[in-house]
Amino acid sequence: MQLTPASFAAGLLLLAQASLTAQAAELATPAAMARYTEQLLDAQKIAADGPGVAVLVARGNQLLYKGARGMASVELGVPLQPDQLMRIGSVTKQFAAATLLKQIDAGQARLDDPLSRFLPDYPHGSQITLAQLLNHTSGVKSYTGIPGYMGNPVRSDLSTAELVQVFQGLPVDFAPGQKWAYNNSGYVLVGAVVEAIARKSWHETLGTLLLQPARITGVHYPAADLLLKGMAQGYTLSAAGQVAPAGLISMTQPHAAGALVANTEALWRWNQALHGGQLLSPASYTRMTTPEGAAQAQRYGYGIGVGSLRGQPLLSHGGGIHGFTSMLTYLPQTQVTVVLLRNSDGPGLPMDAVARKLAAFAIGEPFTDPQPVAVPAEQLSAAEGVYAREGQPPRTLRVKDGRLHSQRAGGSSLPLVPPGDGRFAF
Repeated sequence: MQLTPASFAAGLLLLAQASLTAQAAELATPAAMARYTEQLLDAQKIAADGPGVAVLVARGNQLLYKGARGMASVELGVPLQPDQLMRIGSVTKQFAAATLLKQIDAGQARLDDPLSRFLPDYPHGSQITLAQLLNHTSGVKSYTGIPGYMGNPVRSDLSTAELVQVFQGLPVDFAPGQKWAYNNSGYVLVGAVVEAIARKSWHETLGTLLLQPARITGVHYPAADLLLKGMAQGYTLSAAGQVAPAGLISMTQPHAAGALVANTEALWRWNQALHGGQLLSPASYTRMTTPEGAAQAQRYGYGIGVGSLRGQPLLSHGGGIHGFTSMLTYLPQTQVTVVLLRNSDGPGLPMDAVARKLAAFAIGEPFTDPQPVAVPAEQLSAAEGVYAREGQPPRTLRVKDGRLHSQRAGGSSLPLVPPGDGRFAF
């Protein structure tokens, strides 16, 4: 069955947080943060001899925790270190967005400029604004969704112009500005606009305009001929559930939508610089972190999702790419940063939920784990179905072994905990 967002909310409340009640507490000390983080990682049961995760938690300039679990190289038995580099996938988008906004601050473009000003040959480019590229409301076809493209085609080295040609002739998904749909092609075009203005690559421009002035050294574009010391190996899971090398991808293909690599401390410094007012004008930063138009319902700014945690604003974005997953979270009210970098793209670690629990603990308002109650079998069966929300992949609920499980399209099946009152939690 297909349900509207209203009937979804009325029929079932799915809590992304792994708990339901708050405990008032003082701000976490480094010692307390370390104990809690280690306990939380213990609960994730990360195999010591498999792919791992690096974690950093900070509040302002104070480092509360930095550590890692698992292996940087399963083949060589090399343990993962918290300063090692990993692909950050779509967290790249906020770097690309900030680069274009920096050019806008310099008077080289405007958010309401049409794409055709910079790419005059792009079909219907006069109808697409830069702002619509930045917040996923352009309607342009996302090339990563083209059937079969993420197989062999994504292994080919392409220039920016060649990559744009992959999707520019495809029909749009909707008229610009009418809807919201997560779109990697839009950020390839953001990178192409940056390049058209700067007359050099988008990642070189990022370094010149933002990273170098902020003295951030742990963010890199992984060019094929560049040796990156400390780069962790990426992994996936085979059809049999065994650890396997990550699928092949040319890093020219993720482009400004997801090509960067970084370590945990560099992403902390990025959060401090970006959200601390060091990189952009107040007007540009406000636009970046304020959902507008069709993106309001999805709470998406420019390369940053906007939400809340324990009554505080929360700014975050995750990433997933061949061999790696990432999560970068920031609480501007308390200047809390949480970074999670994982060298596996397989299921098993709920990145957003873990990041939220760490952030909540850091501000002294930890979540408690939900305590399950008995739920009649008929009530579980009544909740089965496919739940859809516009602009997001559908979620399927099914009863397995007497428990209700949730699975998004393309994701893994996760059991839900029933704390009562018709609610279910991850």
